[in-house]
Amino acid sequence: MPKPKLQAQAKSELAEVVSDVNSFVKSLYIVKVPSYGNSFFYALGFLLLTDFVVLALTGVIMVLFGPFWWETSLIGVFVRSVHMWAAEAFLLLIVLHVLTVFSTSAYRNKKVIWMIGATMFFLVLLQVAFGFGIRGDFISQWNDLSAADLWNGLYLGHWINPINWGAVYGWHIAIVPLTLVVLMGVHFLMVKKKGISRPYRSDIPYTMIYADHKKLYMRAIVLVALILIFAFVFRSPYVAPVTIKSVAQSNQSIMATTLLNEFNYSSGTATYMDSIDPYTYSTRDVYVTVPYSQYLQSHPGTDYESVFLSGNDSTQSKDIAAALQYFGNNGTLETSNSSNPLVPMISSLVLMAQSGLYDGAINGEAGSYLDTTYQLRFLSDSGMMDTIATKDGLQAQQWGVVKGTTGWWPPGLWLAAPYNWLEIGPLGNDPHVDRDGGIIAGVSFILFIFFPFIPIANEIPDKLRLYKLVWNRFTIPELKRKRKR
Repeated sequence: MPKPKLQAQAKSELAEVVSDVNSFVKSLYIVKVPSYGNSFFYALGFLLLTDFVVLALTGVIMVLFGPFWWETSLIGVFVRSVHMWAAEAFLLLIVLHVLTVFSTSAYRNKKVIWMIGATMFFLVLLQVAFGFGIRGDFISQWNDLSAADLWNGLYLGHWINPINWGAVYGWHIAIVPLTLVVLMGVHFLMVKKKGISRPYRSDIPYTMIYADHKKLYMRAIVLVALILIFAFVFRSPYVAPVTIKSVAQSNQSIMATTLLNEFNYSSGTATYMDSIDPYTYSTRDVYVTVPYSQYLQSHPGTDYESVFLSGNDSTQSKDIAAALQYFGNNGTLETSNSSNPLVPMISSLVLMAQSGLYDGAINGEAGSYLDTTYQLRFLSDSGMMDTIATKDGLQAQQWGVVKGTTGWWPPGLWLAAPYNWLEIGPLGNDPHVDRDGGIIAGVSFILFIFFPFIPIANEIPDKLRLYKLVWNRFTIPELKRKRKR
């Protein structure tokens, strides 16, 4: 077949494909809407879908190139910033969407649609929290430790462990997004079938008109443009993560005493107890015995741990107390010729940490470099996380879920402010603050999901005339004309 005919045939086939896609998209259109249906409030669903596409695309790109790329390269930082601001926009839009449905009491005849939407709202909050947990910087570390306490307090820490980034990746890039896609599809099809909610009040005039899809697309373009502009001007914050190597290099005394506390089962992790204790591993084995055995393989010599264990209980107690006092007073690192076997053993591990090999040993024990449980628990035990957080303006651990660093509030997490106020304020002295705070939050979400079925409460929006926020002379042409008369 001649080349011109092949080109013509290819163009024809391409045009046919484009036509089919266009027809399919148009089949999803809501054709007729009430006269207020072309207002901004009723474009929120489509804007959320547009934003979701931006999040999905940037998320896939970030997964393909990895953390080092999105943390260091200019293009990577920009993509990360686009993803962050798209998440911020998504949360803002979904809050406005919920408020629109709530204020107009649209749930009256669409109870199931409300329940699906409320469930999606909860999943979106989880998605944002998981997203900030896998950024790979100090903000991630701090938030993950705070979130871990919450899940442990709710008895769910064995299944949801925010400091295991490998598991969180699965939640963030697969489980939650796919669930959202399914729910969004069902949500949209139900809305398309029932149509946009019409006023339940006789004093709200309206007529049915054709939907302005051109205006809808223009708003979506503006949304994407704003996200790109914000991403270019206000890049996603990055605070260098804390490592065991950095702790050992900056303060060998803290490193040594933390190791001794892990060895003596007196550290925060060894004595951890929330509603559950998910950190059931031996801190002595993980943080001392295994790394020290690796050290001895490359530095053959006396096994000082065996020497220590050969002593009786009284001798061991004296050795531990003396070692804590020695390193607490900034004693020098001594790998041999000590009457206390713990001094050379701990000194060897501090030197190992200063070289960066200790981090590798801990990662190897975890079985995955994405499982940071051992590292973050050790860093938490050292107290360095709290020290750095305080310098960055974090005065209480719970605030870590909201405030990332001095002068910077991570986008999206402003929604967690009420919960954090609850934990710091009314529950501040509660010994089971994580459990009780989580239970209150959980019950609140259940009530939120089943709100349309709760007598008296479901009439509050109408009693307060909140519908005027959405149905007014600026959104309903009939009211505007009526006012001019």
